[in-house]
Amino acid sequence: MSSLNKKLLRDLLRIWAQALAIALVSAAGVATMILSIGSYRSLEETRATYYERYNFAHVFAEAKRAPRGLLTEIHDIPGVAQAEARITEFAIVDVPDFLQPVAGLIVSLPADGEPEVNKLFLRAGHLPQAQATDEVVISESFATAQGFELGDRFSVILNGNKRELSIVGIALSPEYVYAVGPGDFVPDDRRFGILWMPQSSVEAAFDLDGAFNSLVVTLHRHASVDEVIRLIDLVLDDFGGIGAYDREDQFSHAFLDAELDQLDTMSRILPPIFLLVTVFLINMILSRFVALDREQIGLLKALGYRSTVVAAHYLKLAGLIACIGIVLGFGLGTWLGYALTRLYTDFFHFPIFVFRLHPDIYLITAAINLGVVALGAGRAVTKVLQLPPAVAMQPPVPAMYTQVLSGTWFKRLRFSQLSLIVIRNIVRRPLRAAATSFGVSLSVGILIVSLFTSDSIDLMLDVSFFQLERQDATISFGEQKSMRAVFDVEQLPGVMVAEPVRAVPATLYGGHLERNLAIIGRPADGDLTRLLDVNLQQVILPPDGLALTEKLASLLGVNLGDSVWVEIQQGRRQWLYVPVTQVFQSYLGLSAYMEIGALNKLLDDGQLITGVNISFDEAETNALFTAVKSTPALTGIALLKVALANFRATMAENILFMTTIYTALGVIVAFGVVYNSARIQLSERSREMASLRVLGFTSAEVSGLLVAELGLIGLIGIPVGWAVGNVFARLLVAGFES
Repeated sequence: MSSLNKKLLRDLLRIWAQALAIALVSAAGVATMILSIGSYRSLEETRATYYERYNFAHVFAEAKRAPRGLLTEIHDIPGVAQAEARITEFAIVDVPDFLQPVAGLIVSLPADGEPEVNKLFLRAGHLPQAQATDEVVISESFATAQGFELGDRFSVILNGNKRELSIVGIALSPEYVYAVGPGDFVPDDRRFGILWMPQSSVEAAFDLDGAFNSLVVTLHRHASVDEVIRLIDLVLDDFGGIGAYDREDQFSHAFLDAELDQLDTMSRILPPIFLLVTVFLINMILSRFVALDREQIGLLKALGYRSTVVAAHYLKLAGLIACIGIVLGFGLGTWLGYALTRLYTDFFHFPIFVFRLHPDIYLITAAINLGVVALGAGRAVTKVLQLPPAVAMQPPVPAMYTQVLSGTWFKRLRFSQLSLIVIRNIVRRPLRAAATSFGVSLSVGILIVSLFTSDSIDLMLDVSFFQLERQDATISFGEQKSMRAVFDVEQLPGVMVAEPVRAVPATLYGGHLERNLAIIGRPADGDLTRLLDVNLQQVILPPDGLALTEKLASLLGVNLGDSVWVEIQQGRRQWLYVPVTQVFQSYLGLSAYMEIGALNKLLDDGQLITGVNISFDEAETNALFTAVKSTPALTGIALLKVALANFRATMAENILFMTTIYTALGVIVAFGVVYNSARIQLSERSREMASLRVLGFTSAEVSGLLVAELGLIGLIGIPVGWAVGNVFARLLVAGFES
């Protein structure tokens, strides 16, 4: 082993604590990049594999009642690979020993057995017999939440008739990865489940013999999705078609896509932030560390070592520290990435789990960190190598000090001698103090961007669940009802206030931009559900025209006063040109609203509603739930308190995991900054502190000098860190505005 390599190992052992702190800072940046990008890619691959193996549909369509003979015509559409007709209907489920009404989505199975499109993954049991009338397969999440097992029984109201069903299978479907019941905000697995039943049984129950109301289609690889959708709409137009739509607008896929988009956003925003901090910190720390070795560098040059050899020696030292950080980051990032991928896989009930180590992520991350470390060490070494050996071997020339902070006003403050030393040292070396302070600021910024999400979610929940949506529950109907249904709901036990709601599926066009959604009709000055502007003041729905959320207006490229084309996706399939008369703030979803009377007048199909928001007396809860279970016209009741609890539980699990990870990494970075700054300060000022000891200052006083200086620098850096964290948080929020 050469002399320089022996020196390299001795130096590394001598500064092992500082080297480890630098390596931990580097490891935090590496782990963040591998965690974010690796988990995103793994989940994307898991979803793609699941969709492919179980033949997830590309196009979906619904109709009022269409004859099964249309399937031949749909199969003949260019680009269609497979098409399956089925029946889907909501129903009330009466679970034994469970008071609250449960909503179920009935999905018919093909007469010849398992579906070819949206195949089922049977976790347990088997499919129902083709002619069975009391057998059912239920979704795994529903079974788990209710504690159901094979052979258990429950009742369901099918088109007004109560039927007892026996569970013969528990399954997963790519179509219902994220299943939300009618009127709910988030999944409630105890109160909503998917029920697969034989086609003959469902046809008889809903009087749809030889007919279907739902269509799922897969396409050939190069098929035109838009053209297939247009032709399917033409086929179903005379049978109450509600408008075909592609996979991107299918609810479960859209939510899963949004979750992956958020992970992608985090992989594009957070790792660069950590790497930016790592670049700055390592450059600052290594520059000052190498500068401390100027005497040894001068001695090596005096002994005949070329400048390039000396530079390579220090670059190897920095590279060795970087490699330690990279290895630690690889292990930590892989472990955390696996845990995050597993968390999302379990949350979405994927039947398969894919976590792959992508070599390009590791290679790119390692290259970036080695480059950062080389830059930090290289700049410092270059400056020292430019000095002649005789000059480099001497201590640095003391700075030229001048009188500062010496006015009469300053003397009146009566600082102690040690306090004056601290203040003057910071003032006389402002760049070094500013660099250390900014390092603290960056670590504070990372902690803020890790922790701010809790406050943001609390605000969002307060506005959404206590100021916007203030009803106790939302009652949904299986189909549109006349306005008189509000009176019927008011007669239910305990109902104190009832407000009508109408949801109309539509496509909004802003020039070449479009969005599929439901136009929601509400009373103009409703008390149970309200609209708020950016200042959280109530917005009164205008007597005509559309009220759009800010984000929806932005996506459509329209402003207040513009008009949009609206294609109604039900009934007569009208095209309407409607003005935008209100734009307001919203935190959840993309929404379009109209005053319910104006909406009914615009559609000219009667005074219709699809649901009712209610406030009820909690003392009558049991009686209300019992009445809902026995009312055939109702398909579900969404409880706001339950939705809020589910939302908090859902967000808590995911957000707590991510917050814990990034907070821990932020703490590592903060520790690395402060510890290395303290060690370097101690090394740079060793002569000064020794002189103070000779002059009679105690060890505690001299140590306090260093602590006080670092503390003051840290206090200066913390407010700056608040601003830095605010910028980082705003970048992250901007990425989440999907």
